[in-house]
Amino acid sequence: MARIVKKILPGYFDAIASGKKKYEFRVADFDIAEGDTLVLEEWDSEDRTTRKPTGRTIEKKVTYVRKFSPDTFKQKEDLEKYGFYILSIE
Repeated sequence: MARIVKKILPGYFDAIASGKKKYEFRVADFDIAEGDTLVLEEWDSEDRTTRKPTGRTIEKKVTYVRKFSPDTFKQKEDLEKYGFYILSIE
């Protein structure tokens, strides 16, 4: 199993750390699979020129992966017009 390290902003980090947020939405520019460990490193800012790591990290086991392109469901125009939701359900 692989360990994948990614940056995350404080609000999202806190929501994952508290257990409220149980999903992650990412550009699929890396390989990941069920069973891998996602290591999230908190960074203090969206500004790529000044942001710095805060030193906080959290590790989560990947339990489900679904990769798709904007036209996977033949709704590219609707996605571009309305955006999309990512839902966490119980």
